[in-house]
Parts: sequence; C-alpha cells; structure tokens
Amino acid sequence: QVQFVESGGGLVQPGESLRLSCAASGRTFSSYAVGWFRQAPGKEREFVAAIGRTGGSIYYADSVKGRFTISRDNAKNTVYLQMNSLKPEDTAVYYCAAKTTGWSSFPNGYDYWGQGTQVTVSS
Repeated sequence: QVQFVESGGGLVQPGESLRLSCAASGRTFSSYAVGWFRQAPGKEREFVAAIGRTGGSIYYADSVKGRFTISRDNAKNTVYLQMNSLKPEDTAVYYCAAKTTGWSSFPNGYDYWGQGTQVTVSS
C-alpha cells in the first residue's frame, strides 16, 4: 500500500508557476504508476498527467501538454507536477493517486489517493 500527501498548492496569477509535490509513505513507491488529477467546483474529476513506475512513460492531458511536467524521484518517494504558464481554468484541487498496474486516465482505475492541494489561478 501507499499513502500520499500533496503539497505546493497556492494562489498565483495567470502566467506564473507552481510545483506540486506528492510524498509517499513506505519504501515500495517504485511499484506504482502515479497520476495527477484535478477537480474544480461543480466539475468532474479530470486526468492531468501520469507517470510509469520508473519514470520512463509519461502521459499528459491535452489541456496541460506543453505547460505541465510530471516527474518522479523514487529514491525520495516523491512525484512532482511542475505547472508553468498557469491559466485561470487550471484552478482546482489537485490530487495524486497510485495505481498497481500500468497507468490510466480514468480516476476509477487508481487504488490510492492523496487528500488534495488547492491551486487557484486568479488576477
């Protein structure tokens, strides 16, 4: 099993950057693919990015491709989401999640979830 704690969210202006961190418990972090999802008020939870167990396979939603970068440091049991050129429509609670097999763009495919961190992009 793995437990996540997200951090790094906050209030920024359009065009600015944030880096989210997802710290995992235990020493079996490398056994899981990890995804980032986000959910805005009144909207469904949507896929943002995912990364394979070793970091060699990376996938992005079209809405963030070219602006966001997902990475992982298995030695530190941490996954990162670097968010550049932030837009108001990026405002949401961001969650990291772990999946025991492969990766998925659907939330119901993930086994373990963090508590989320708020990202607000506003002028």
